[in-house]
Amino acid sequence: MSRAQQPSRRTVLAVAVAAAVTGAAAPAAAAPAATAPRPAAEPGQTQPRPIDHHAWTTHRDWRRGAAQGVRAVPGRRPGVVIGAPAGRTDYTDPHTGTTATWEYATWTSPEHRLAVPATEVVASWNAHTPEGTWLQVELRGTYSDGTETPWYVMGRWAAGDRDIKRTSVDDQSDGKSTIWTDTFAIDDAGSGLRLTSYRLRLTLYRRPGTRLTPTVWRLGAMGSDVPDRFTVPASTPGLAQELAVPRYSQEIHKGQYPEYDNGGEAWCSPTSSQMIIEYWGGRLTPEQLSWVDPSYADPQVDHAARFTYDHQYEGCGNWPFNAAYAATFEGLQSVVTRLASLTDLETLIAAGIPAITSQSFLKGELTGAGYGTSGHLMTVIGFTADGDVIANDPASPDDAAVRRVYLRREFENVWLRTKRYNASGKVVSGTGGVCYLYFPAHPTPPQRRALAAVGVR
Repeated sequence: MSRAQQPSRRTVLAVAVAAAVTGAAAPAAAAPAATAPRPAAEPGQTQPRPIDHHAWTTHRDWRRGAAQGVRAVPGRRPGVVIGAPAGRTDYTDPHTGTTATWEYATWTSPEHRLAVPATEVVASWNAHTPEGTWLQVELRGTYSDGTETPWYVMGRWAAGDRDIKRTSVDDQSDGKSTIWTDTFAIDDAGSGLRLTSYRLRLTLYRRPGTRLTPTVWRLGAMGSDVPDRFTVPASTPGLAQELAVPRYSQEIHKGQYPEYDNGGEAWCSPTSSQMIIEYWGGRLTPEQLSWVDPSYADPQVDHAARFTYDHQYEGCGNWPFNAAYAATFEGLQSVVTRLASLTDLETLIAAGIPAITSQSFLKGELTGAGYGTSGHLMTVIGFTADGDVIANDPASPDDAAVRRVYLRREFENVWLRTKRYNASGKVVSGTGGVCYLYFPAHPTPPQRRALAAVGVR
């Protein structure tokens, strides 16, 4: 989620929790407590998929929700828009201090009962927000003990940054769960408490007296209960294929626009996003890039950093914000999810779909990387004949060096594990297979089958 070398705020919180679990001193503000590690399955042993991804995308889906001032729009890409606003409200932007009045309308999803009662949930959305509009996504769930969460804000978002500063919201907790930037997490997973169902609420905003409206085409969430594990079962290679994905280095942007997370060395997420966007044909116009210093190479990476930046997190690694940015390009949709194995990645690559993966590792744990990281995004673009992972790694000195080959066994472990030891020997968290998937708004039948095979519809 963060820069290649420096810990993210989310990682620092996870370290604090792991320290508390192992008896070391930890800050008072702790992240969700970790459960005791469970033994991994033996190689070849089948496990139930610990991931539930669900989304509302069809005209029927939008008509089934509870609407206050929104209307469902049919067509080739159905969605919801503001019809007759439900009311007006004032919003004071915490990052500018500016208060403005907005018309609003809401859409609330039906309850989704999770196939896997979850310890974590991450929402994502695809939308168009013309200037003068923005949106908010909230989540409310039911715990396994029958009680409910409050309405948690999962993001306040606009494609641009003139009306509001896109932001996550800190300090949201009910004593049972907490929102960590973009992730709902059970505070004490070891207690057995889980989230069994949820609703999402979408609020659309526009300047009063106008006919402007956001359009939302996709709204969903990934719930998961990935078991604690330091290692994962080895998978069997099943594909040799490489996709022709553009290569961009974050490192050549060091020092550029430090107001966006200290410049390029922290831009692994937007750099990876831009690679995949351009693989699918997404292009930025000279007018869109006119704000970037013309002496900078690959100005589209600077643009991606600016328009994925989370002003509360103070970084460009907010997972749903990256996915939402990708979906602003015509003909693309996106999700944040988890995958269960490298076999899942092979299924996607075989259908022509690359993936952006999130992982953390010590310098010696991923041969050929040449660095260690508390959280880093890279793009998986294929597999060698030996089954090793071909990745476009933005933590490279220049664009030509971005293509890397990483050993299969090492890569799958650093990506899929949920627990690891840091350089100080403390137990800290891993991402458990988190990835971003960007793919056509109208997938081909093979692409649709591949996505369905990894739980995305």
